[in-house]
Amino acid sequence: MKLGNPIARGNTAEIFLNNNKIIKLFNDHLPETEASKEAEKQRFVHSCGISVPAILDVTTIEGKQAIIMEYAEGKTLGDLFFEDTENQEHYLKISVDIQQKIHGIISPSIEPMAGKLHRQINDAHQLKPEQKLFLNKKLNSMSYENRLCHGDFHLFNLIMKDEGAVILDWVDASAGDFRADVYRTYLLYSQLSQDIAESYLKLYCKRSGILRSEVLDWAPIIAGARLSENVSSENEDRLIAIVKDGCSSRQDR
Repeated sequence: MKLGNPIARGNTAEIFLNNNKIIKLFNDHLPETEASKEAEKQRFVHSCGISVPAILDVTTIEGKQAIIMEYAEGKTLGDLFFEDTENQEHYLKISVDIQQKIHGIISPSIEPMAGKLHRQINDAHQLKPEQKLFLNKKLNSMSYENRLCHGDFHLFNLIMKDEGAVILDWVDASAGDFRADVYRTYLLYSQLSQDIAESYLKLYCKRSGILRSEVLDWAPIIAGARLSENVSSENEDRLIAIVKDGCSSRQDR
């Protein structure tokens, strides 16, 4: 199969458009179960009534794990957000409504968020042993109801169609505290623009009734876990600063 050039690249895979289908070709260093694991998550989310691309096949292409899925054609909400600057709040509201719908689903059968975060914190070589200890203890102290969380929710993972938005990229989905998922989105936006991040968080809190402080309580945990991803575009120093701030705040109490 000739795939041509990828239309997108991420930390874990390259994305190709071939015969009006999306092919996600996973990098070699990943576990052999990575493709099947992600496909199972996406099928589960689809079974919950969330609009996601249909999984067509899980296979091997050119010796690499691959998922073949439906192609969702259209502009992302992120494209619309930056093209139509006068209506940016409108697009943020759409995204918040979609995220709240996801968070409304009780999800006992998908990967537990706590286990994933513990693993990421322990794998973050940038953290000192005492910081890892603090973050793991804080994570263990959190109590919540297991809700479906996307794990990488932002405007560019939402494809707008006439019948509504199609939500992409479920590799990081887990069952856990939706406040942690909200902070993860806030953290991603703040890398691009603090103003966008603040507008998003204000909207989510207003529409859900949760407190800003409840979301920010997850800050050091989520920032510490993100360090393990080694994202080239991410500023590691700012993540470490968030962790340090969380640790020092705890010590000051």
